[in-house]
Amino acid sequence: MKLIAVVVAALAVWIGGAGLVGAASAQAVPTESRPLDDRLVQAREALRKRDRAKLAAHRDALVAARHPLAMWADYWELSNRLAESNQSELDAFYARWPGTYVEDRLRNDWLLELGRRRDWRNFATDYPRFKFNDDREVSCYALLLRHHVGEDVRAGARANWFLQRDGDDGCTLLVTTLYTARLFSSSDVWLKAREAAEAKRLNAARQALTLLGEDAGASLTELFEQPQRYLARRADTDSRQGAEYAVMALARLAASDPAAAATELQDRWQTRLSPEAAAWAWGSVARQGAMKLLPESDGWFQRASGAAATATRDVDWNDDTLGWRVRSALRATDAARWQRVLDAVAAMSAAAQADPTWVYWKARALHATAKAGTEGDAQRTAASVLFERIAGQLNFYGKLAAEELGRPQSLPPRPAAITPEERVQAHRQPGLTRALALIALGLRSEGVREWNFSIRELSDRPLLAAAQRACDNEVWDRCINTSERTRQEIDLSQRFPTPFRADVVAAAQDMGIDPAYVYGLIRQESRFVTDARSGVGASGLMQVMPATARWTAKRLGMAYTPDLITDKATNLRLGTGYLKLVLDDFGGSQAMAAAGYNAGPNRPRRWREGPVMEVAAWAENIPFNETRDYVKKVLSNASYYAAVMGGKSVVDLKSRLSPLVGPRPADAPPENRQLP
Repeated sequence: MKLIAVVVAALAVWIGGAGLVGAASAQAVPTESRPLDDRLVQAREALRKRDRAKLAAHRDALVAARHPLAMWADYWELSNRLAESNQSELDAFYARWPGTYVEDRLRNDWLLELGRRRDWRNFATDYPRFKFNDDREVSCYALLLRHHVGEDVRAGARANWFLQRDGDDGCTLLVTTLYTARLFSSSDVWLKAREAAEAKRLNAARQALTLLGEDAGASLTELFEQPQRYLARRADTDSRQGAEYAVMALARLAASDPAAAATELQDRWQTRLSPEAAAWAWGSVARQGAMKLLPESDGWFQRASGAAATATRDVDWNDDTLGWRVRSALRATDAARWQRVLDAVAAMSAAAQADPTWVYWKARALHATAKAGTEGDAQRTAASVLFERIAGQLNFYGKLAAEELGRPQSLPPRPAAITPEERVQAHRQPGLTRALALIALGLRSEGVREWNFSIRELSDRPLLAAAQRACDNEVWDRCINTSERTRQEIDLSQRFPTPFRADVVAAAQDMGIDPAYVYGLIRQESRFVTDARSGVGASGLMQVMPATARWTAKRLGMAYTPDLITDKATNLRLGTGYLKLVLDDFGGSQAMAAAGYNAGPNRPRRWREGPVMEVAAWAENIPFNETRDYVKKVLSNASYYAAVMGGKSVVDLKSRLSPLVGPRPADAPPENRQLP
């Protein structure tokens, strides 16, 4: 359906009191409007090709015709020549499109340009009007202005700098200014360089070291690319630079071979480094070992703690390292592991300690380390308080916390129905109408950004109405994501919708799989966008890879051609067929099957080796951030779908967390090594 058809359909459905108009009426629109829709798509293509003349021509035609999305063509045209623009042009653009997403988006781009020009007067005027304010480089420029008027911006500047992946002008200028003003120390700079080495970001390390006037030439390149050779031939600890380069080389070696780095540290470097540097290096080695699920990693973390105990200043491990310290302890089997969990969580930042993940595991650790009888009552109460803190949250650990308290989560009461007046208000938000139109034209990225800007300040009732507008238009990802923003009024039918229910249930049942599990996986994979395509080529509702589709179709005896991969029925059959094969290969473990579906079956085969673990601890130890999050969300989603689809009043997650995860049983069928 083209743009005007979409808008007419939205008006027909959403204007209260006018009744509903059928799809046939919605499509009865003048065909002469369609060339203008095509012009907008062509304008976006001209931007991609950097064809200024065509882009300007499309912009002019769309603006002259007062097309509802002309502002986007205007934005693309001006943003494409921003380096040559001036403040008056930007002010005129703001005046043409006041209060819109493109006004705010162009303001973001212009603030970056003003910062690079060092035009602080215009920056200071424009910055307070930037509504989204979600650009780190812009934030660094703004912090610089605040510094120049005497504010203490060290905390914000340091946080932005350490989150920076590679150097940008704004944050580099801010940090250089603060270092010159002696508000950052050399220790801050060396820590930034260490973390850059740990993450294999040579340019970031080089930029940091220029602050110190260090000659970060061939030595830095060698320690990044050949750390073991650097340690053997060039490393020394006679100077601060030499010692820090040795620490960075150890971090780089640990990334590829934690055991070799541990040997180097133990045999040669621990006694030559300061206790603080040795402790940090042991933490880096242990983190890399934990990410590879090496059994030695917990011991290496203990070596790090031991070295830190003798240091004259605090060891600055980041929250990611401390998180792996917790995970490593969870894989251990000795009774003292729970105390190590408590120590690691206590060392985290306040923000990290508030994360439901670490709230849950801290509570488990408090309960496990409590003394028997009345002596341990206070500690068990403290654990219960922590469980209570997250038990109402609609996430993986919120449900586990509720079950630890002995009262599984109850489904929240459904909110009052959206009133006609609330529907009208949602319809009257032009940003939502533009977003739906952009999505209908295939400009999904632009539509999503327009939608998110439009809902950024809404309270619960308007959010529910906006979500319902998306649901009614079958834009399921916006339906779900918008409804998830509510705080008090929770509509699970929006958060966990069941599009294509007959098709999904039939496909799941044909393969002998729980339909709620399939829905939980689809919600995480594609948000029910039938033509979704990932950056690596996964396609359709169940995000099936092309090679997997071919293999599964052959295995199932399906007639298949590549153009069918986004066909709903074909995609569902391929996805559920493959999921069933993965489930069978992992003995029915929904956690391992979800990991295999996301990361390929060979990885969870490796990840299951080691101690026998409860599923929650195993899932938390998945080395890939994306897959770890995916597994927890698929299982959580499935538990809600089971309750919603089954008409239940409580949510049961723990039944999905079995069997325990460990090495493949000796009496299990052979692995299906043909699985792609």
